[in-house]
Amino acid sequence: MTVQLVRPTADLFGSWAAAVAEFGEGHVDGSGLTAPVTPDRATLDALIADAERLADTSIAPPADRVHNDLYWVVDGAEVVGFLSFRHALNEWLAEAGGHIGYSVRASRRREGIASAALTLGLERAREIGLERVLITCDVDNEGSYRTIERAGGVLQDISDQSERGTGMLRRYWVAL
Repeated sequence: MTVQLVRPTADLFGSWAAAVAEFGEGHVDGSGLTAPVTPDRATLDALIADAERLADTSIAPPADRVHNDLYWVVDGAEVVGFLSFRHALNEWLAEAGGHIGYSVRASRRREGIASAALTLGLERAREIGLERVLITCDVDNEGSYRTIERAGGVLQDISDQSERGTGMLRRYWVAL
């Protein structure tokens, strides 16, 4: 297994569509998509354009967004997950979203992919000069919170973010 982060690309459309479909109707953390998602070419084309715009630090992001590096987690030519690295925190991200959001498709979980992807996301945070990053996960997502803890995450708190649409979250800081 060789996990890499790659920018969204039409070259991997079939694998991306299969990965998104595997999540069903639910939200796909780190994907840059809002549920429900139709994994078709129009959705991918819009995602690629949005990802390019948000990654471009030479222009200001929209008022409700921050600069964001959107990645697909790939193993070879297979899209196995998603990772979103936000360069800064706005009000919502500071409470509920954090700097890094990620997910791994169900058929590829428990293989170390999330840990490898998170390590790469933390390397990107170091590259742009962050001293620490906030990462959140659902309070009952044991796989995710163990991944964050193995990466050096220190639990800040468990917080009810229901008013922001996410429920109970574990919020961690990782020092870089």
